Amino acid sequence: MALPLLKDFALFRTRDLDEARERVAAVFCPHRLETLGARSLFDACHHHLPGQRLSLNYIEYGAKTLIAPGELGGFYLMQIPLEGGAEVTNGRETYLSTPDRAAILNPHLPTRMTWEEGTRQVLVQISRRAMQDHLAGLIGGPSDRPLTFEGPLDLTKGPGAALRRLVMWLVAGADAGAAQIGTGLMARQIESTVLSGLLEARHDHQAQIARLRAAPRPRHLRLAEGFIEAHLDQAITLEDVAQAAGISPRGLQLAFREHRGTTPLGFWREARLARAHADLIAAPPGTRVTEVALRWGFTHFGRFAEAYRARYGFCPREALKADGG
Repeated sequence: MALPLLKDFALFRTRDLDEARERVAAVFCPHRLETLGARSLFDACHHHLPGQRLSLNYIEYGAKTLIAPGELGGFYLMQIPLEGGAEVTNGRETYLSTPDRAAILNPHLPTRMTWEEGTRQVLVQISRRAMQDHLAGLIGGPSDRPLTFEGPLDLTKGPGAALRRLVMWLVAGADAGAAQIGTGLMARQIESTVLSGLLEARHDHQAQIARLRAAPRPRHLRLAEGFIEAHLDQAITLEDVAQAAGISPRGLQLAFREHRGTTPLGFWREARLARAHADLIAAPPGTRVTEVALRWGFTHFGRFAEAYRARYGFCPREALKADGG
């Protein structure tokens, strides 16, 4: 029999159904858990490696098992069977998940699953807030509807195969004593790669992302972005940008909304925040947060820290400490 993965991060092993239900719920959410069939032996284990925005998990139940959590609520869940498989219902969709087909469960739709006897899975739990924020970064602002994945993810080719290789590489690293998720800026970047990989799967925002990636920029938009990039450290107005681009302020706002999913000044604020982030990461010892904030035109340090944390998930001081400054 294959050895369990994430062995150094074991939470429990038990043959008690109630204990397994309670212990798994502490990591995920309350759920119905029942064995199906008289001959199978229930023997459950759960290993759990937490990160900043996602966690890696290994679960096996031994027996054929019904799992019915309803709506997951606060997280998406990608399930990669190593052996066996599961019948998965998420919302109106029902499909089989096998070692060639991962399930991606949406948190806002009711879920019900039947794991076959002997099923072993690696599960990636992703914060719903983090997933929505990552999507917003690609489309230029918050979406007006929940991100909804569709059907199983093909793990044999294309983006699904690449994502599986990445997840299993993370698992192998953890088993070798070199966990790549947890604390630190590098871990956050790796988690971002996982989130980006998930957004290569089928979902209801795919066409919108494709349009934004493929759309050529009109001349006035290129001029506006060039002007903004050249004046990131200065206070500018919508009228300044519109004049430089040779277009009316209203026309400029419509162009940014259509092609960037944000406003001209929203684009300016995000670009300044990105420059400040890069400077904080690369800052030499002795650098102060206020020094970097002022360099990029942030004069209200409380609002800067709040915006920075909302965008990157940690405060500016942590970025300096992570670099040793």
